[in-house]
Amino acid sequence: MSALLPVDEAIARILGGVVPTEAEGVPLAAGLSRVLAAPLAARRDQPPRDVSAMDGYAVRAADIAALPATLAVIGTAPAGHPFAGALQPGEAVRIFTGAVIPSGADAILLQEDVDLLPDGQISARETVRPGQHIRLRGLDFERGAELLPAGTRLGLRQLALAAALDHAELPVRRKPVVAIIATGDELVLPGTGGNEDSIVASNGYGIAGLVGALGGEVRDLGIVADDKEKLAGAIDAAAGADILVTLGGASVGDHDYAREVLAARGMELGFWRIAMRPGKPLIFGRLGRTRVLGLPGNPVSSLVCSILFLRPLIEALLGLPPSDPTVAATLGGPARANDGRQDYLRAEITITDDGRRIATPFGRQDSSMLSTFARAGCLVVRPPHAGEARPGDPCRVIILP
Repeated sequence: MSALLPVDEAIARILGGVVPTEAEGVPLAAGLSRVLAAPLAARRDQPPRDVSAMDGYAVRAADIAALPATLAVIGTAPAGHPFAGALQPGEAVRIFTGAVIPSGADAILLQEDVDLLPDGQISARETVRPGQHIRLRGLDFERGAELLPAGTRLGLRQLALAAALDHAELPVRRKPVVAIIATGDELVLPGTGGNEDSIVASNGYGIAGLVGALGGEVRDLGIVADDKEKLAGAIDAAAGADILVTLGGASVGDHDYAREVLAARGMELGFWRIAMRPGKPLIFGRLGRTRVLGLPGNPVSSLVCSILFLRPLIEALLGLPPSDPTVAATLGGPARANDGRQDYLRAEITITDDGRRIATPFGRQDSSMLSTFARAGCLVVRPPHAGEARPGDPCRVIILP
């Protein structure tokens, strides 16, 4: 019997030789959560001209250096409607936030620092320095500046910046297509009844949610009975997908056909057993250009494996750099000594007043307990052959999505 593959080596094999998906253009409004395939540079200065940062009066600072000072208001400059003339000594222009600074002005006198006088005049109660309350052209960014590099995932802030850079279309990575097949005679869809021998299919919904959240496109191929011909047909229907995920049938039972049928359809097997808990029986292989992940049918094992292996694969296909998924934490409860498999303990997580993460593993770690997994905030990573750990000991955790 072959030795179990360490988790880190399994991830390295899964990601080996991954080429990001091709670039495609999408409208700006459809860019949220997409990943840039090329950098975005500014197509204009921002602001495009010197503008007022406040409501008030455009003035010459020298005219109100000595108080009291009286100025004649010769016009108005709302945003988008620049004043056409030029200020002369002793003059001011009523101006609003975002409006272009009139020629001859070099500062903004705030409206609350002004007394209105008859005949269109104002009296200044405060002095200003040259440049005060003026946003200079290019203050935010200048034309040609690359502010969003390739590989940026566009959140709401980055999307707003892309708009300000004057891009109506965005070059992004095509969404990786992930085909999902659930296998098992016992499975029924939620809400369809079934009998006491039935199991409601659940893990496919969680995995589809993960795929969508990461920026992938789900191709749901439904539930397939434990029948080799039907499974072969479902695998053929996955042709063209970037990733094929099968749920169940990855172990060595009499009705676990996934590995056998995938091999018959031409899959080149990479590995199929990993030194981890939960989730030891996991298939990885390549079927043409499609990467295959055969996950365990147990919902908790399946979801843990999707977080560990499917997530970095989708991120690599989107051109995102690899990253350590773990963060530092402190144990809030005990953890038993570990054997040769790497454990992922479901745990609650709290944040102390000083910002420390406290991860408290649940007392029962049965991989069939989806309700416990739903309550968990993280997975405590216990390396192979780790000794007994006590509350207060440092640990590494994976924050659950």
